[in-house]
Amino acid sequence: MLAAGASLLAGTVALPQAAQADIKWGVCAESNNIACGHLTVPLNPQAPSQGVITLALRRHRAPIGEAKDAVIALAGGPGQSAIPFLNQFAQLLGPIVDSRDLIAFDQRGTGFSHPLSCAAFEHLGENASPLTVSLCGSEIGETRGLYTTAQTVADIEAIRQAGGYEKLVLYGTSYGTKVAERYAQDYPSHVEALVLDSVVPPNGPEAFDRATFAAVPRILRQLCANGACAQITHDPVSDLARVVTRMGTGSIRGTVIDGHGRPHTEHVSSDDLIEVLLAGDFDPILRGEFPAAIRSARHGDTAALARLMDRASGGEGEEESPEAFDVPLYYSTICDETTFPWNPAANAVKRLREAKAVLSATGNRAFAPFTAANALALSDVPTCADWPRTPGGPEVNTDPLPNVPSLILSGADDLRTPTSGAREVGGQIPDSQLLVVPNTGHSVLGADPTPCAHNALKSFFEQRTIKQCKEAIPPPLFLPTPLPPRSIAAVAPAHGNRGLPGKTLQSALLTLGDFDRQLLLTVLENIGEALFGSGTVRTGGLRAGWGGIVHGKLVLHGYSYVPGVTVTGTLSSKGSTFHIGGRAAARGTLRIGTHGTLSGVLGGHGVHLSGSSPSEAGIGFSIPRASTHLSGLAADPKRLELLRAKGMAALLRYVFGA
Repeated sequence: MLAAGASLLAGTVALPQAAQADIKWGVCAESNNIACGHLTVPLNPQAPSQGVITLALRRHRAPIGEAKDAVIALAGGPGQSAIPFLNQFAQLLGPIVDSRDLIAFDQRGTGFSHPLSCAAFEHLGENASPLTVSLCGSEIGETRGLYTTAQTVADIEAIRQAGGYEKLVLYGTSYGTKVAERYAQDYPSHVEALVLDSVVPPNGPEAFDRATFAAVPRILRQLCANGACAQITHDPVSDLARVVTRMGTGSIRGTVIDGHGRPHTEHVSSDDLIEVLLAGDFDPILRGEFPAAIRSARHGDTAALARLMDRASGGEGEEESPEAFDVPLYYSTICDETTFPWNPAANAVKRLREAKAVLSATGNRAFAPFTAANALALSDVPTCADWPRTPGGPEVNTDPLPNVPSLILSGADDLRTPTSGAREVGGQIPDSQLLVVPNTGHSVLGADPTPCAHNALKSFFEQRTIKQCKEAIPPPLFLPTPLPPRSIAAVAPAHGNRGLPGKTLQSALLTLGDFDRQLLLTVLENIGEALFGSGTVRTGGLRAGWGGIVHGKLVLHGYSYVPGVTVTGTLSSKGSTFHIGGRAAARGTLRIGTHGTLSGVLGGHGVHLSGSSPSEAGIGFSIPRASTHLSGLAADPKRLELLRAKGMAALLRYVFGA
């Protein structure tokens, strides 16, 4: 993506004096091991007279000797601030930064590096619409074209020169991989190595995210491999296609029960289904609920899908700091450098018409089991159509990638940046090494539940051939959840028991298992409140009621998973007693013994289940099992923040040692 009218190749453009000065490093207040610095660079590297911009930097100094090289850690987005993740980067890279300085900087327009802001987003909200994006682009004005990948690459070279480094290791995740690739194209002699995690190709992302849609069937079938969905569905892709067709351009309704047992109506569209699947890139437990939820919805039971949608749209519980992601910068970069299927000189109406014509000619098959309309809704096409035209853009990158040492990491379950992109880039770097990590979504080094990716990183820098990851069955919590029964009639009696009491006993067992899973998800998603707040965490039942942690005890109150069966009581390590109620149940009382036995009287008949079956169902055992590690996080806030930054998969790996 050469800048219009000029080359940015190494050695052809002298950086202005402002970017050649040494970086002034000072000790940061938060740590003696981290230095804070600033570097002033030209706003426009091709026209220094247009002014300057100051970049905020953080440096983790190499503990072994004076470093000649540095690692530049690049965040995703575009628009994500990198400085808050410096400690995380150091932990992920491990021994790689023992002999190299590690530098994280907020890319221009983000975080503490002159963040872009627009009154339209401040007054109309950060949910982008064509109007807010258009107003924002006009407000930024003529400088809006100076926040693309090319300018960030020039800034990195300025950092290298000012820092006195001979070579750089570029470590990028998601959009950061695109920046790293571009730097390698422009300055190959200054690259020691590339570590590309969750790859965006040099000319990506593609306007309609075709690679993401193409990956959906593969990833759903991977989720159901090895018989994991044997009791749920024989074809999750067919189930999804049927539900998408049923929704059409509208939505289906379902009832969600909140943490106080109150019902709420949730509307779920086919566009929402894509968002749920994408949320699973960071939350393998959430994705594990998808096959059963979509199968149930296919047959008219929408409760599980509504609950899944409610959880996916709820985010991570606590808001990020205001400087963590810059929305105006995102659109300034994406709208200026993405190759959209329209004439850039056309007005917004004609642009959108041209894009829809291309999409219509492409057809629905390219996006199945979703549709071309879903691709349009997911894309930035409708909003960027209103972005004011920037002279000279978008650029098309035709330069080859240089053959520099490269480790390419891809999560086999990643929908945001599917493995096809990693293979494409790997094919352009002859001696690169590609590692596809099973049971892992986006941001591999932080999400891999095994040591495989970290071992590969170590081998790569020791100049040894990396070992491919072994295929393994995912941890139990990552596996697909059971199909929720539509009625007690669909429930088989618990082993060794008969009739309605046996069905009720099995329904209670399934209910306790669902409660265990949902409560664990709620604790992890709201871990700050769970550890440092009131200590009360509650989740709704699938059909009715609620359960949670109240005053340190696991409590259920009318919690219902099977229609017409409710469970009320308190879980305790010394034994637990529950009242079983509901219009469809054989009512009575059950007790969990100290060895996991489940017994009692239901409908006037004695029932009993040995310890193996309750423990296999996980009836309330996950939270006690995790309590030691959760207590450790409460005593170590820094570790907690690192894990929260990495996402749900990293929290799961820490809590359960997966």
